[in-house]
Amino acid sequence: MKKSFYSFLPLILLFLALLSTSSCNKGKASEAIIKNGKTEIEKSKALPEKKISVIDTADYNKRMLALANNDTTGKWPVKTPYPLPGAILPYNRIIAYYGNLYSKRMGILGELPRKEMIKKLQTEVAKWQAVDPSVKAIPALHYIAITAQGAPGKDNLHRMRMPFKQIDTIISWAKPINALVFLDVQVGHSNVKTEVATLEQYLKLPNVHLGIDPEFSLKHGEVPGTKIGTFTSDDINDAIDILADLVRKNKLTPKVLVVHRFTQGMVTGYKNIKKVPEVQVVMNMDGFGDKILKRSTYLSYIYREPVQFTGFKLFYKNDIRKNWTMYTPEELVKFTPKPIYIQYQ
Repeated sequence: MKKSFYSFLPLILLFLALLSTSSCNKGKASEAIIKNGKTEIEKSKALPEKKISVIDTADYNKRMLALANNDTTGKWPVKTPYPLPGAILPYNRIIAYYGNLYSKRMGILGELPRKEMIKKLQTEVAKWQAVDPSVKAIPALHYIAITAQGAPGKDNLHRMRMPFKQIDTIISWAKPINALVFLDVQVGHSNVKTEVATLEQYLKLPNVHLGIDPEFSLKHGEVPGTKIGTFTSDDINDAIDILADLVRKNKLTPKVLVVHRFTQGMVTGYKNIKKVPEVQVVMNMDGFGDKILKRSTYLSYIYREPVQFTGFKLFYKNDIRKNWTMYTPEELVKFTPKPIYIQYQ
């Protein structure tokens, strides 16, 4: 016997009640998802958000003040844009060995056999770390990749570019000790833009940085070594522009640019030297002599004409002639400002 419609009514009502509850719950769940953001499907389709990395500016400011070493003139620390994340300075003090593999007279880097040189460098790094534990001391190999020449050469530019295999050698030496590499440029009768451009394939590497030497930039035809040369701010800015462009295009951390100086005329227009987040500029006191002369040079041309960071060169031989003595790390950390780049020749 067929059942009447009314006999199924309780079941129908129960089904409708369950359906209503389910729809209500789905609505609440959807509402919750909308309140909290996107649905799971939308989330799966969404592109990941770009994370913006920035430096700890309070920490950076504190470190820069420490380098200024209680300067009361307002010159130090220099007001510059904050660097990009991953900047080497002021978080590290660079301890560099300088020279060329073709000459034992140009610096400690070419004078000693590799193993002996590396061991001696690491000893210097340890000394600096002990004297100033607040800043990590790190090693560097500062290689003269383009050298000024007394002879004009085939292109009449009084400079010689070292073979790339030598740069490769320096980079291979740096790797086991996690050292930075600096490629130094002496332009002779050429110019910064032309010579630095030849090194771009190496400057694209994260651990390779640049040095430029105005002593050997002779703009009026003089023979290198017979007169001290000069860089204008435009010359230095050419190097900064090249480095900044490489940093941006290759998504690199900031490059360090070392500019050597020991006379007034070696650098002109210091106030016009660019300050950009991609490049950290070190003005390196590059002269040899007794302590009084070297300190006077540092005060006259590095301290009084502030750019960004400071360096100090020490000569194993030329700083100890005539009963002179070489500055120690303990003495140099008392300078105002404290040098953050130390170069041994």
